[in-house]
Amino acid sequence: MKYTQLGRTGLKVSRLVLGTMNFGPQTDEPTSHGILDTALDAGLNFVDTANVYGWGENKGRTEEIIGTWFAQGGGRREKTVLATKVYGSMSREGETWPNEDRLSALNIRRAVEASLKRLQTDHIDVYQFHHIDRLTPFEEIWQAVDVLIRQGKILYAGSSNFPGYKIAQANETAARRGMVGLVSEQCLYNLSERRAEMEVIPAAQEYGLGVIAWSPLHGGLLGGVIKKEAEGGRRASGRAAEALADSKTRAQLQAYEDLLDKHGLEPGEAALAWLLTRPGVTGPIVGPRTAGQLDSALRALELELSEEVLAGLDEIFPGPGPSPEAFAW
Repeated sequence: MKYTQLGRTGLKVSRLVLGTMNFGPQTDEPTSHGILDTALDAGLNFVDTANVYGWGENKGRTEEIIGTWFAQGGGRREKTVLATKVYGSMSREGETWPNEDRLSALNIRRAVEASLKRLQTDHIDVYQFHHIDRLTPFEEIWQAVDVLIRQGKILYAGSSNFPGYKIAQANETAARRGMVGLVSEQCLYNLSERRAEMEVIPAAQEYGLGVIAWSPLHGGLLGGVIKKEAEGGRRASGRAAEALADSKTRAQLQAYEDLLDKHGLEPGEAALAWLLTRPGVTGPIVGPRTAGQLDSALRALELELSEEVLAGLDEIFPGPGPSPEAFAW
């Protein structure tokens, strides 16, 4: 396993982040525990979750599965850098009540306590804001975070799905309070979706945030979906199916798969390896449903993409270019 610092912090994390969103909805508890064990055995020490994972009537279920894994002992909690999130409503359908979502000081306090209970731990290493809150000022958010840090319930704060200007606003407000501020940003970033390169990633680099890329295979589109369909494998569904219906997107994906096939590379592994070459990226989040999918993700760590392949990928999936030149000149 390869490790890096999380942004400007002294915290060492693995270059792959284990995403757990499938734990519960698609992957049962024993299988989830097996994936966690395999990841830890491989040296993958960074585990990401959120209080709302489990979804619907099972919100919180994913954190519970991680909690029962920690409860098995064997150094599982001590070896894990644990990240979870707050923002989404934890109300059950038909039972909505004020202050059970967003980033008010009240909800942050309640959400931390509930996550700690489900996770069966006394602290969260990286507590992430799952979305911007247009109603709550950062002065209030940082006041709540400061209390939790002093209580030892969280160690660092991070963001997710923040635009560049909100990263700046958050950290400038934190600096005025003498606080560390955000140390990570979790954003949508992959070969097919590179808009983060224009503002989000430059802001993260400027303020010393580690970038954690979610949906690195863009909903399966970058995992060799055309070849899998041709071989009679699982057909694309949802967002991936809609994208494949667009002739331009399908031609782009075909060129991508042809390039990697020419060089003997597996698409999913190459897409992860590409992210590991990107400036500012701590690591992509991999969300395996099975142990086999985790094994494939781990192989990406050893994959060295040639200059020819990197140039070919840039030609097929050109980024937006630097800001402001990309849109101003």
